Amino acid sequence: MKRILAIESSCDETACAIIDEEMNILSSVVTSQIDVHSRFGGVIPEIASRMHVEQISTIVNEAIMESGYSVDDMDAIAYTIGPGLIGSLHVGGIAAKTLAFFYNKPLIGVHHLKGHIFINELIKPLVYPMMALVVSGGHTELVYIRDEESFEIIGTTLDDAIGEAYDKVARVIGLPYPGGPKIDKLAKEGKKNYQLPTPKVDGLNFSFSGLKNATIQLVKKMESRAEEVNKADLSYAFQETALHVLVDKTKKALELYPCKQVVLAGGVACNSRLRELMTENIKDCDLILPPLKYCTDNATMIACAGMHYLKTGKFVDFDAPSMPSMSIED
Repeated sequence: MKRILAIESSCDETACAIIDEEMNILSSVVTSQIDVHSRFGGVIPEIASRMHVEQISTIVNEAIMESGYSVDDMDAIAYTIGPGLIGSLHVGGIAAKTLAFFYNKPLIGVHHLKGHIFINELIKPLVYPMMALVVSGGHTELVYIRDEESFEIIGTTLDDAIGEAYDKVARVIGLPYPGGPKIDKLAKEGKKNYQLPTPKVDGLNFSFSGLKNATIQLVKKMESRAEEVNKADLSYAFQETALHVLVDKTKKALELYPCKQVVLAGGVACNSRLRELMTENIKDCDLILPPLKYCTDNATMIACAGMHYLKTGKFVDFDAPSMPSMSIED
């Protein structure tokens, strides 16, 4: 039975997990820095990397103890090689390389977004060709996956990622960071009251900057008139407009690239309304929604992807650099 120890540190979560080749989760430990970064309204890279340094040894040791195995029992050490914050990536990379060198284990550098995609294997086996809608604070992409070795970006955001737009709109109406979950919750109490423009971009690409700016300008105009903004109604208007764009583009992509399966991936995959809309609209092929607890960054997803790399012998050298702008096509 093959086992992998994986480390994730691409942004503001420090995580370590161990799984076996049957996708049994032997341990999964995650610590978040949200309480610290929320004071600043977003992630501060220098603080994030410093906190990774303080926490990484404790998190790895806890995951090893929880698993009941030792590093000697591992078949490989996996870590997030990119994309992400360069300082944060370095901390996880150095920890993984140290373990791999000391225990003489193969080293696997995992693409962060492939981790988000492969975590869906916890629900059921993946079937190709497959379409992935990747939605997070830093990414909004439609990825056509011919097989586990072939990833093609067929649509991407031309400006703001969907999660980034959520955070900026939340900030302007006085909601704390991270804004996505707050808007999702508040939108349930809202109704159709405000009209916002639907982003119009040719092809399969996305754009959320115009929608974000229109929402912000609406708030400023109402405030200048001393009118009270109904936060629930505005959250509803913004969310419905943004999420229908995601779903409509996914349906269009499936017309152009017929697939056997569709997976949702990334932190915004935990959005309750997006999960509803995907379930209602994706009917002609198998839809997989990732487990809620594994939508946000974690090391279990890096281990799941790492198991694919292990089976194909896709390893990296100890001098492999971290790649903050790494494409999923690389």
